[in-house]
Amino acid sequence: MELMDKLTILADAAKYDAACTSSGLNRTGRPGGMGSTMSTGCCHSFSADGRCVTLLKVLMTNYCVYDCQYCVNRRSNDLPRAAFSPRELCELTMGFYRRNYIEGLFLSSAVARDPDYTTERMIETLSLLRREYRFWGYIHAKAIPGADPLLTQRLGLLADRLSVNIELPSQHSLSLLAPDKKKTAILTPMAQIRDGIRQSKREIVQYKHAPRFAPAGQSTQMIIGATPESDKHILTLTQSLYDKYRLKRVFYSAYVPVSTSRLLPAPQGFQPPLLREHRLYQADWLLRFYSFRAEELLDDRCPNLDPRVDPKCSWALAHMEFFPVEVNTADYEALLRVPGVGVVSARRILTARRSGPLSFQGLKKLGVVLKRAQYFLTCGGKQVEGLRISPDGLLRRLVALERPALAPPPPEQLSLFDPIM
Repeated sequence: MELMDKLTILADAAKYDAACTSSGLNRTGRPGGMGSTMSTGCCHSFSADGRCVTLLKVLMTNYCVYDCQYCVNRRSNDLPRAAFSPRELCELTMGFYRRNYIEGLFLSSAVARDPDYTTERMIETLSLLRREYRFWGYIHAKAIPGADPLLTQRLGLLADRLSVNIELPSQHSLSLLAPDKKKTAILTPMAQIRDGIRQSKREIVQYKHAPRFAPAGQSTQMIIGATPESDKHILTLTQSLYDKYRLKRVFYSAYVPVSTSRLLPAPQGFQPPLLREHRLYQADWLLRFYSFRAEELLDDRCPNLDPRVDPKCSWALAHMEFFPVEVNTADYEALLRVPGVGVVSARRILTARRSGPLSFQGLKKLGVVLKRAQYFLTCGGKQVEGLRISPDGLLRRLVALERPALAPPPPEQLSLFDPIM
């Protein structure tokens, strides 16, 4: 099979892996080497459903011994199969880098033969890239559940970020749709990566040139909409993963029908739950940067996020006793709870009010989104002049503000082979 035919098959097979993330670390180029890593990452193309593809994203192979019903690469699926040799993948990566198409590599793989064999092939590829090709750009690698811990350790010393996909939000769904996979086999390498990162940080303090293990941390991915778990279940699991395994990101991937299995939603008329995925990402942002907890956002009475408004507005509407917040006296944590006030604008408020009291006009200059925040703030004890609105009317106004974002135009599909304008 021609190399470009392999790339067509294996790049398409990798499109369901979410990888919209910055590199998370800085590493300058080295003499005699090629490439560097900037914490801002890179974005060159978008998938058809709007996900940002930041790297050359391919599978090592799509031959798989597992038969996961939700996966396009499952053993029972009749589709073209291919596999890169380590040398072929290195040549592709370096060729794309020299053409300025990419700044790094996202390497995943189906499980060929067994987890150990697959991980060994990935290690061989990354070893060639780092040591022979002297490539110091960003590399994100998928750790294979069930692989020998020593192999995972070697993989983490070559990659900048590792990820172990949890795939489905519950053990019941995993047992039903992916009987070859076990929850413990997924969580065990997560714990190993967490411990390896901690140990690496301690060693670097003592020895400046000690090898770094997954310096950009680890992440995971969950498929949303293939199984009946609620948003509360998903966010509670997410909170637990952040707390226990110190993950950098949890990615949510709206289920796209790739199977006619009776265990999955029927493909006819099924629409991927992209709005639900979007709301989960917004809630995830609140968990990571706004000091919210999963139990604050959802409970047994309301187990799913409101599709009409973003989770922060939804929480505010359910806790009106917390508002209005006085911008000239509120602490940082209280400001973060106000819809329309972000992390940056909250810090700007704290700095600006040292020079004098703030007005609504001043808040706008600081980056506060007043079309949302005006309903939840006071300046000097006063709200916006003439602003009188009932709770139901407030909900209608916030829903109206969301409408332009609920149905964005489909993004244009770009390719690594398209000319750069």
